[in-house]
Amino acid sequence: MSRYTLILSVATLALLLGCGDKPASKETKPAPLPDKAAPDDKKAGGEAKSSGIKSIGTEWVTLFDGKTLNGWKETDFGGQGKPKVEDGNIVLPSGAPLTGVTFTDDKILPKVDYEVECEAQRADGSDFFCALTFPVKESHASLVLGGWGGSLCGISSLDGEDAANNETTKSINFQNKKWYKVRVRVSPDKIEGWLDDEQIVDANIKDRRVGVRWEVESSRPLGVASYQTLGLIKNLKIRKLD
Repeated sequence: MSRYTLILSVATLALLLGCGDKPASKETKPAPLPDKAAPDDKKAGGEAKSSGIKSIGTEWVTLFDGKTLNGWKETDFGGQGKPKVEDGNIVLPSGAPLTGVTFTDDKILPKVDYEVECEAQRADGSDFFCALTFPVKESHASLVLGGWGGSLCGISSLDGEDAANNETTKSINFQNKKWYKVRVRVSPDKIEGWLDDEQIVDANIKDRRVGVRWEVESSRPLGVASYQTLGLIKNLKIRKLD
């Protein structure tokens, strides 16, 4: 039998036995559509709730309700403690080195011709218990109370010089566990500050460079911070000036 005849015979036999048929394709089901992505609870829950304040006028407007941190967020300094509300106060635990809270409804904040006020206490520690950062026109500044070892006060920063190195430097012997009333006034040419109704800052800012130290940039536009110190804050409020 010739080679050609042999090949032809094998092919015919395979055809008769059905070996040449293609295997039936299995029915394939379309892949199920992915479920709707579940909301990121951590993200949703971690976002600060609005303060609910619609506008700020010439009457004092309360920025802290004494019960929640609505309208505020933990300031991301890195190494900060966890702020909380306790007995009507914002508690700023000692950080490594800073702990603070920042106001989130920045669009309602005035930038000039206003006053902001709070009460602050150094409950424990020996450094600044209240660095109040606030808007100044298109910039910001901070009133520091009890820094550089516990007594130094002043505005950071003016023309690049912080509270320890400009004309607002003042030394005050603060007592732990005592409440102090703090008030700052921002007008077009001045930053003024009071402690228990005694004026401690009267700075001319006309044609001067106003800013904050880089360590507290996260406190902008309005925030309060403590440095390796347990600080308490209450009665935070603001008003525009006539």
